[in-house]
Amino acid sequence: MRELPMITSAIDGQLLGQDDHILRLTVDELRHVAHEMEDCIDHIMYDASLDQQPWYCKYVKSGRKRKSRCQLGEEMRRLRSRLEEALQRQQRYSVSRSSPSQLAECSSDQHVLRDDLVGIDTPLGELLEQLAEAEGQPKQLKVISIVGFCGLGKTILARELYNSEVGKQFEERAWVSGAHGDPGKLLSDILCQLHKTDLVTSTVDRLSIDLCNYLNNKRFFIIIDGMVSDQWSIIKSAFPRDVSSRIVVTTKILSVANACSSANGYIHKMRRLDEKHSKQLFLKNACPGEYSDYLQPDSAAILKKCDGQPLALTTLGHFMRKKSWPTGRDCEDVCSQVRLYDLQSGDDTLDRMHQVLIHDFASLPSHDLKACFLYFAMFPSDHPVRAKRLKRQWLAEGFLQPSNLCSDPEAKNFEKLIDQNIIQPVNVSNNTKVKTCKTYGMMHEFITLKSLCENFITLFDGCELQPKHVRRISLHHNSITDGTSFNIDLSLVRSLIVFGQAGKDMLNFSKYQLLRVLDLEDCTDLQNDHLREVCNLLLLKYLSLGRNITSLPKEIKQLKHLETIDLRRTNVNILPTEVIQLPHLIHLFGKFKLPDKAMQDEVQKFLVSGKCKLQTLAGFLVDESEGFAELMGYMKKLRKVKIWCLSSATSSKLTTLQKAIQEYIHDEKDASNDPRSLSLHFDGCSEDFLKDLKAPCYLRSLKLQGRLLELPGFVMELRRLRELCLQSTKLTADLLTALANLKYLQYLKLIADELDEITIKDRALPRLLCLCFVLQRPTFPNIEEGALPFLESLQLFCKDLEGISNIQIKSFKRLREITLDGGITNGTVQNLVRAAKEHPNRPKVILLKAPDPSPTEVVHREDPAAPGATENGTATQMLPTGPNASLTDFSIDSIDSIA
Repeated sequence: MRELPMITSAIDGQLLGQDDHILRLTVDELRHVAHEMEDCIDHIMYDASLDQQPWYCKYVKSGRKRKSRCQLGEEMRRLRSRLEEALQRQQRYSVSRSSPSQLAECSSDQHVLRDDLVGIDTPLGELLEQLAEAEGQPKQLKVISIVGFCGLGKTILARELYNSEVGKQFEERAWVSGAHGDPGKLLSDILCQLHKTDLVTSTVDRLSIDLCNYLNNKRFFIIIDGMVSDQWSIIKSAFPRDVSSRIVVTTKILSVANACSSANGYIHKMRRLDEKHSKQLFLKNACPGEYSDYLQPDSAAILKKCDGQPLALTTLGHFMRKKSWPTGRDCEDVCSQVRLYDLQSGDDTLDRMHQVLIHDFASLPSHDLKACFLYFAMFPSDHPVRAKRLKRQWLAEGFLQPSNLCSDPEAKNFEKLIDQNIIQPVNVSNNTKVKTCKTYGMMHEFITLKSLCENFITLFDGCELQPKHVRRISLHHNSITDGTSFNIDLSLVRSLIVFGQAGKDMLNFSKYQLLRVLDLEDCTDLQNDHLREVCNLLLLKYLSLGRNITSLPKEIKQLKHLETIDLRRTNVNILPTEVIQLPHLIHLFGKFKLPDKAMQDEVQKFLVSGKCKLQTLAGFLVDESEGFAELMGYMKKLRKVKIWCLSSATSSKLTTLQKAIQEYIHDEKDASNDPRSLSLHFDGCSEDFLKDLKAPCYLRSLKLQGRLLELPGFVMELRRLRELCLQSTKLTADLLTALANLKYLQYLKLIADELDEITIKDRALPRLLCLCFVLQRPTFPNIEEGALPFLESLQLFCKDLEGISNIQIKSFKRLREITLDGGITNGTVQNLVRAAKEHPNRPKVILLKAPDPSPTEVVHREDPAAPGATENGTATQMLPTGPNASLTDFSIDSIDSIA
């Protein structure tokens, strides 16, 4: 039965002149073998973990189905035989793998009429201003990078620049493709377009010299479309830099854009279309002109699926026109019955978009990176995913393994996906770290279908799909209830993520055995009673629980492989000491204290032995009882600590806490710059215990919330402090003046009702990149010319803001963005947009409509490249500052309606 499909596929391939039909069947068989090998290995690991349990635990679990060592050995022999048979079967027929060059290139080659373009005026206006010569600016080469996900219209935007009146004024012009990745071919293509065909040699050095000589003293405009690698470092010497010329690079890779535009450059991040422009573009392609007055059906389902992607809107518009829209099938019917991004849709209208999606996925450089990306399908398309949550689940699944060469492969892979623009940041913290992210609409459906076809995940979202062998399960919003009947084997499941109700059968954890990731923080029907069976999941590495959980059983000590416990959404107030003794626990999240008599012999013995691997302890309460403060000194690997001091904390307990913090922040002479951070909330008690902290000390990040009359002395002594957040009812002049001496600080956030009046002097905070104010009353400091010389981001959150006369943004030469509270007056917005337009960098002005900041959390904003609602319901609107920008189009009323 395995042989027959390969024979028929080989026949079909020869009839069509193709010979790669059976490759898919071969890969499918090898994937099945690989899955069974993983199962066999995990069964061996489970048995080894069970053997390490006390005898009474083995007795309790005796009802579980367990393979003998003899059976496991026979299984290994059978799998070796199956693998050999599969490889022999592949060799029996001609199979050729498709080469990367056969995959569709991402760069758009559509010839779209100017009148058919939608939403292009604002970005085109911004780039035209960058293209033109600015008065008073030095005449030099500028490289403009247009970066974004495939299908956002980078090439079309570059084409409009090239054909604009400003673009035609350059003396020499050329348009070349950079998708081939060959610097020599790139230079020769430019020379050919400039009509210099007498090329003596094809070496890069010779071509660079020839091109530089030809362009010397000439104004030139060159577009390099679809650059896929850093070719700029090789070819940049070919372009004279002392003439006001322009080079535009389009790319989907952020690091390439940064490399090209690092010096005197400009990076334009493509943005998705808003709802109004999305509907306009869809109707242009879907609705024939004779039906323009026809009462059109609701297109909301299609617009949601396209997610503001111009390529998707255009393609699906053509597809709906073929279905006789608007008089034919409704959008809802098509969305529910037709998988528009099916891997084998067979519809030529969808073929180009299909090829773009295939190319983007196939271009990911490694198998583990592809697996990490497919894991996004476990989350709903409209659900922003916390980046750290995702990374820890990758590690728990075993997609990635830390090594001596790379201790944090999950961070490296996440950065690769961000760099490829294949996932989009949603919430970005004020220190530019991605907090939450999601996949683009059409790409999310593509990876969901691919994951289902490869049995990578099983998705219960109301569908009837119930595969026999399930490895990862995602339940979406009450898709399974107690009355739902299904007959699947849960013993092989590695990951279970629930959004909403799970149902009795799914929460019967006696059916699971090999589970590694259990994410139930959004599960509504999980109860305390379920946790005893959870404690029998011996291979579990990641555990996240929801709001119905009030306590953890002592049996949790059986989870020897557990690495992450997230209790932030629970009501667990007392943490069992058994959790502290878990030998592989790295991350512990919640807000709790330890039970009485926590300093037991067993706990002390474990901590003194040096076996504790805890790196994140966020966080614990300090009151009159013994607790974490007494134990912190034994936790030698801590890198992130969060502490709340209650009003009931006695002076002796604060002294104990002070000693623990002193040991935590102590700076060893040979210490590396590890990411050590401390968050301390002392609203309910005096801050006097902070005065006794002494140098030498080190922290990368510090957050202090409480009654701060002066800056604690240890803050000034911290070696290379990069991030500082201070929150108090009022921040005094003495405290604010002292901050100016923190010469290594890169991010500063001040939260208060008001600030004392001060002046930030020239050369103060020389490395600061981001300055954030969250104030009830607009009392901003005066900032002298020359202060904050490298400031890139200025964030002003104050609803009563009516002007910022104290802050002259023109003095910040490197300013890139200004973020404002969405509740400020229209006049203030207009004044800042005008000031931004007059600034040499033309920084973006962003309105943030957000609730009042949490006293314990850093305010996050949504990335400008991703318009729409954020995880907490906030939204942003970026205001244009280009020559075609109309201030009246961006009134507060219109922004409120968008938000």
